[in-house]
Amino acid sequence: MIVDTPTQTVLYTLEQAIKAYRKLCQHNLDAVAGDITVDQALTLIVLDKHPSLNQQQIAELVFKDKASITRIIELLIQKGLLTRELHPTDRRKFALSITAQGKHILARLSDTILLNQQTALAGLEQAELQQFHQTLQKIIANCVAPPPCA
Repeated sequence: MIVDTPTQTVLYTLEQAIKAYRKLCQHNLDAVAGDITVDQALTLIVLDKHPSLNQQQIAELVFKDKASITRIIELLIQKGLLTRELHPTDRRKFALSITAQGKHILARLSDTILLNQQTALAGLEQAELQQFHQTLQKIIANCVAPPPCA
């Protein structure tokens, strides 16, 4: 394939797929949970599964920088979905907890998350998904440890 603009590369197509998936997810979240973004939902899910993580660890798992995760957490607190208290053993840190309202939202989202994944992956065979995953892992490895520039 002749590529004459960056928008014709497979990486651009991957970016399009990610944006389309996030748009689908947000549309379905809006129908179930109203005023919550995909990133806020991801943050709640990560905290639910790993309640002892600090903000930096959460940021890494949801692919956000420190400032973005701080804003997301602050919005979740304002919405009454999270609480933030001083850490019991380290006064320099905060402990985050999901509120009852946050747990309720998470319970309502579980079916939506499954629907989003099923919709996005419809028609793909397991072998195709495995190959796609392996290909993505190679791309990630190439970007994490690129060869030196000439």
